[in-house]
Amino acid sequence: MNDELQSLKNLGKTSAQWLHAVGIHSATDLRRLGAVDAYRAVQARGFRASKVLLYAIEGALLDVHWNELPASRKEALNGQLDALTLRNKS
Repeated sequence: MNDELQSLKNLGKTSAQWLHAVGIHSATDLRRLGAVDAYRAVQARGFRASKVLLYAIEGALLDVHWNELPASRKEALNGQLDALTLRNKS
C-alpha cells in the first residue's frame, strides 16, 4: 500500500495510522492543519503520543529530521500547544 504520509520524513507506520484515524490522509491535509493541531487531534483521539510526534510532524512539513529542528522552533511549538490547552480549559 502506498501511503503518502509514510513517504514524508519522520513519519512511519504508527504515526501515519494515527494521523489517518483523525482524518489526515495526505501531506496537503497535514499542511492545512499544521503540526500543533494534528498532534492535538491525535491526542484527543486517545493515542498516547509523545512530544516527539509533534516535532516529527513539524519536521515532516519542513522536510527535516525532527532532531534537526532548532530548540527555538520546538519551544515555539510547545508554546502554541500550551496556549491552546489553556484556552480550552477556560
